[in-house]
Amino acid sequence: MTWLGDTIAGRTIVVLLVAMGMLHLASLWAYQSSIEQEVSITNETLVADRLVAVARAVARAAPDERDATAHALSGGPLNAHWNLNRQAIPINEPSPFLAGLRARILEAAPDIGADGVVTGAHTVADDDPHLALVSMRLPDQSWVNVNLVQVRPHAHFGTAHGTVLSTTLMAVGIVIVGILLVRWFARPLALFAAASRDLYTTAEPKPVAETGPREVRDLAHAFNEMQRRIAKLIDDRTQTLAAVSHDLKTPITRLRFRIEELPAKSRVLIAADLTEMERMLDGTLAFLKGDRSDEAVRSIDLASLIETIVDDLADQGAKVSYDGPRSVVVKGRRLALKRALSNLIDNAVKYGGTARVGMTISEQSAIVTIDDDGPGIPAAAVEDMFRPFVRLEASRNVETGGVGLGLTVARTILRGHGGDVTMANRDGGGLRVSVTLPRSAATIRNKGEIGA
Repeated sequence: MTWLGDTIAGRTIVVLLVAMGMLHLASLWAYQSSIEQEVSITNETLVADRLVAVARAVARAAPDERDATAHALSGGPLNAHWNLNRQAIPINEPSPFLAGLRARILEAAPDIGADGVVTGAHTVADDDPHLALVSMRLPDQSWVNVNLVQVRPHAHFGTAHGTVLSTTLMAVGIVIVGILLVRWFARPLALFAAASRDLYTTAEPKPVAETGPREVRDLAHAFNEMQRRIAKLIDDRTQTLAAVSHDLKTPITRLRFRIEELPAKSRVLIAADLTEMERMLDGTLAFLKGDRSDEAVRSIDLASLIETIVDDLADQGAKVSYDGPRSVVVKGRRLALKRALSNLIDNAVKYGGTARVGMTISEQSAIVTIDDDGPGIPAAAVEDMFRPFVRLEASRNVETGGVGLGLTVARTILRGHGGDVTMANRDGGGLRVSVTLPRSAATIRNKGEIGA
């Protein structure tokens, strides 16, 4: 579930769920409170009306029949009596129900008077809070005293299951709709990411649809314009490289012919300089070109390709071995991948004395490891080794040749195939180079890799 915190959709869903949960609980509390208040008012009104009716019925009866009339009207929570004296003792802090009940009695029978209604208890101590006594004065100054069980309404959450269910269903519905809307809004961003990866691996613009809200349309338009500019830049660079390659190599070739007339010693020195210049030029042009070619993308047996490289180096006397699956198929350009892997394995042999190549596979990737027994490289300089023209003199002998572009070209090719290459010093000494390639690189097209 880590995607909930890593994506716009996930974070929006979390915020939506939290907000809906809080609002849901708040709405249930407000509804429950209003129901309790309504029930309390209703109970107070019903009890007050019944008490007023008892008082008026007793007042109309003859004095010798009043107590019997009060008893006849008793029932349920009410037990009425007629007396010459008041029996209720006022409570200093009556309950909200008793205070409300007194107010309702005065509203229903204002003729009784404010001092004619006393709500309280049997005793001053009020040691039984569940019982209450209401005394109402009659016109002849006698009293009707009514014992009643206090009605304290408590609305339980479980009794409102219908309300809880309906509001919960509403909240769930809103969350589902919100999730669908968020995924709909975030979908263009996923399309931008896919188009960006495709542009990196193919150098071919893949326009995204300029639809949706205005902000998304503006972003799509800017993204498509950026793709067109990058494609034009790459095409211009390709044409420039072709011209530079011809214009620079031609003078070098002419110089080789002209030095034939020089003394032998000078001729050898100049020829060596020209060879070095040509090698640097070839490496630089290859790097800038990014190994773009018309080689078709096809299924390649990566294991067979590695074994071919290993066998060629072994035939030259190098200490190199391969241990891994005999057949792992990926999609890519054979010559480009062979060049990248050859650079890495050849570096291990040259600078580490040996190369032990291994390969493991997973559902998504093929991982090639190349171990050597060399001195390794400083940890702080690992990433710098992939930069163009960078060489560590402490561990890289200048006499071995090269211009510091082998690792850069290898990473460019591998990233162009949707993979990557990293380096790290091994605990037991030496260096480990790890190459990752996707098992299926079907998105790669015929234009080739883009330079880093």
